Amino acid sequence: MNAISLEELQLAARNHALPLEALRWDVTPIGLHYLLTHYDIPEVDPASWRLEVGGLVERPLSLSLEDLRARPAVELAVTMECAGNGRAHVEPHVVSQPWLLEAVGTARWRGVPVAAVLDEAGVSEDVIEAVFTGLDRGLEGGEEQAYERSLAVGELMASDALLAYAVNGVPLPPQHGFPLRLVVPGWYGMTSVKWLSRITLVDEPFAGYQQRHSYRVRQEEDEAGVPITSIAPRALMSPPGIPDFLTRARVVEAGTCELTGRAWSGRAEVEAVDVSVDGGETWAPAEVGPAALGRYAWQAWTFVWEATPGEYELCCRARDAAGNEQPLAPAWNLGGYVNNAVQRVSVTVPA
Repeated sequence: MNAISLEELQLAARNHALPLEALRWDVTPIGLHYLLTHYDIPEVDPASWRLEVGGLVERPLSLSLEDLRARPAVELAVTMECAGNGRAHVEPHVVSQPWLLEAVGTARWRGVPVAAVLDEAGVSEDVIEAVFTGLDRGLEGGEEQAYERSLAVGELMASDALLAYAVNGVPLPPQHGFPLRLVVPGWYGMTSVKWLSRITLVDEPFAGYQQRHSYRVRQEEDEAGVPITSIAPRALMSPPGIPDFLTRARVVEAGTCELTGRAWSGRAEVEAVDVSVDGGETWAPAEVGPAALGRYAWQAWTFVWEATPGEYELCCRARDAAGNEQPLAPAWNLGGYVNNAVQRVSVTVPA
């Protein structure tokens, strides 16, 4: 594996991964939820901030935070995962935020349905996309830009997308997009624009950098690639036993060991989780709990392992109701995206 560069280390220090032992919580404490901040966290004055809804609409809107809070609210538990989760495991090395497997978290987001706000504005018949613009600005690919993403209006109106102003019962903290962010359940996290300032309805495909270049699966720079959308299935295991400080390899006592974890998919409900204790040579089914937090949140799983002395590589893999299953090995692409290969955990059981 190639060495991580100083620039990548700098990115890793700015961003934030979920410690996998935090999988024990149904809802991730907000300080442990993963974070990816593309540019800088902007300073926002909530008294003067407005969400502008314009473009091809019948009734342009300029909404304060108080205006949004006064509207009927919805709360959804949503598992959010970065599209680059697992990037550090692909070869050849992809230079970017070096996520291992921990770029995920589940939170309760509260806000106003996007569809309700767009209905209020009155979307013109010719509109095909809504462009969401954040207040964070920077340089990427040689372009100065605000962070912007678009979604097809038809898909958006039929979705449970939220304009969220609260998370886990408190106002959004600065790093999570205060005062308002988009949350698109079931889609990778790049879709959920933070520090939202504007929604613009347009009659042609949005061609901003984050849409036409970033977050597309491709093998070569000059390919158009395939846009990244819904989250592929993944299971993660809570670390069993105790860790070695440097390698994080686990030491587990001999005897009955209950392995636990979480599984999710943005494409369909999780149907099964399988566990292997021999590096993927043989598999056995785990017990998968119900979707207790709702369709968009992860599900718990458990597996009882009779651990005997030796060296082991534990693995887990999820399959959803649409037949999507995690691969055993990561597939390379230029951005290191949508790598949902199975987790592998080295374990020693002492005699």
